[in-house]
Amino acid sequence: MTRIGYARVSTVDQHLDLQRNALLSAGCAKIFEDHGVSGSRDTRCGLSSMMKSLRKGDVLVVWRLDRLGRSIRHLISVIDDLKRRGIEFQSLTENIDTSSAGGKLIFYILAALAEFEKSLIRERTIAGIQAAKARGKHPGRRPALSSAQCYEIREAVDSGTSIRDLAHRYDVHPRTVLRGIERLELAQAP
Repeated sequence: MTRIGYARVSTVDQHLDLQRNALLSAGCAKIFEDHGVSGSRDTRCGLSSMMKSLRKGDVLVVWRLDRLGRSIRHLISVIDDLKRRGIEFQSLTENIDTSSAGGKLIFYILAALAEFEKSLIRERTIAGIQAAKARGKHPGRRPALSSAQCYEIREAVDSGTSIRDLAHRYDVHPRTVLRGIERLELAQAP
């Protein structure tokens, strides 16, 4: 029986050290990793490599359940695949071990709660955006160019100035200049 670990962080700013240390302490012979990859993505390089390397009798170990996946569908699919192949699953933080009936029950309950939490976060985010819009705020990053600058750029383009020169003049990327022109045209469209 070989214990194989899987670790994942969602952003490149996060570190895998905590997960890696916990997996090594749990006796994992090998650890597969995904760095800067969302758990909502079913296809991940480290996860795919790990799934291919697992053999009958192995145990897949993760630090937390949400490191393996964020949707119930994906988590259950992975666990069912492991079960068919004779591979057990263990989550260290939630103390889940699918080699027991109680561990299987806890897994399905926690998977449902993880999906519920994700749905609540999504609902709160949407409600927050709608509330901000109702107050006249526009969520997201402020445009790099003001409407007045977009108008100036449009006139300069019409008189023959290149996009590259305008980008240099306004200290933005040429694509930003083009988006500014598009935004101006959309605002002026009937």
